[in-house]
Amino acid sequence: MKMKHTLLFIISFLFFSSFSLKAQEENTIVNDTVAKNNKYGLRFGIDLSKPIHSLVDNDYSGFEIMGDFRITNKFYIAAEMGNEKDKQFENNLESSTKGSYLKIGVDFNAYNNWIGMNNAIFAGLRYGFSTFNQELISYGIYTEDTTFPGTIIEEPIEYSGLTAHWAEFIFGVKTEIFTNLYLSIQLQLKHLITEDKPENFDNLYIPGFNRTYDFSEFGVGFGYGVSYLIPIFKK
Repeated sequence: MKMKHTLLFIISFLFFSSFSLKAQEENTIVNDTVAKNNKYGLRFGIDLSKPIHSLVDNDYSGFEIMGDFRITNKFYIAAEMGNEKDKQFENNLESSTKGSYLKIGVDFNAYNNWIGMNNAIFAGLRYGFSTFNQELISYGIYTEDTTFPGTIIEEPIEYSGLTAHWAEFIFGVKTEIFTNLYLSIQLQLKHLITEDKPENFDNLYIPGFNRTYDFSEFGVGFGYGVSYLIPIFKK
């Protein structure tokens, strides 16, 4: 866990340093007569947080690709898709989740770039959908008798074809570190709309949505991205 936090801190530091340096360089451009050409095209990449998580946590594996396409000066169509597998441990219960997900929506860039800059401070909305399997690996039989430990049942039961739907609000920052190459960081607030629940126990984890809680339909997430823009035209 300490290694995970160290890696995330290093990535965050490098990201914000590159954003600051890029802004300082571009702010030196003072020639107002230069035409402002905004690049429009397809940008695609991967979420680095999931491979990092996979390296530091043996009970997790995941991968996500992401992309967006600029449709106006400020708005982008955006989507993410991925696959996750995670093992959960609760009191008297062990389960495993694996599945795929798709998120699609729009981003709005609130940052007013100087001439030549292509950075973003953005907010976005997503509709998320996941299809997954749950495996109940082991569970304990509740008893009020504290003289002897409760019975642990280790007969795995798999529930397949489960689905979940949610809405997601995203806030993030994106900076062009080299020509057409971007680093991004984002925070995600999720609201679970509907889910298929296995018989006799709840989903502890939903791919794409992350951890679930009995007391709330909300979830959180974050991501570090690296992406490349394929320019199609300028406007």
